Amino acid sequence: MRISVDISLYPLTEDYVEPILAFILTLENNPKLIVKRNSLSTQVFGEYRDVMDTLDSEMVTVFSQLPHSVFAMKFIGTDRADVVDV
Repeated sequence: MRISVDISLYPLTEDYVEPILAFILTLENNPKLIVKRNSLSTQVFGEYRDVMDTLDSEMVTVFSQLPHSVFAMKFIGTDRADVVDV
């Protein structure tokens, strides 16, 4: 099953840009995922287990480095990569 996830990361620190970019780059470097970004959020598309395993691992990394961070996510049970206009 393929899914779509819309993600916003809010590190609660003055130096918030670098952690956001690092998180997105890690997602983009995963060949199993399709990643599209815009100024407000990042969309991730792929097989359910690939997406969830990656998010699980990368969220642990973010929270380990910046525990005062917020993730806002929306999950859709279909692959909408062809529908999203970035």
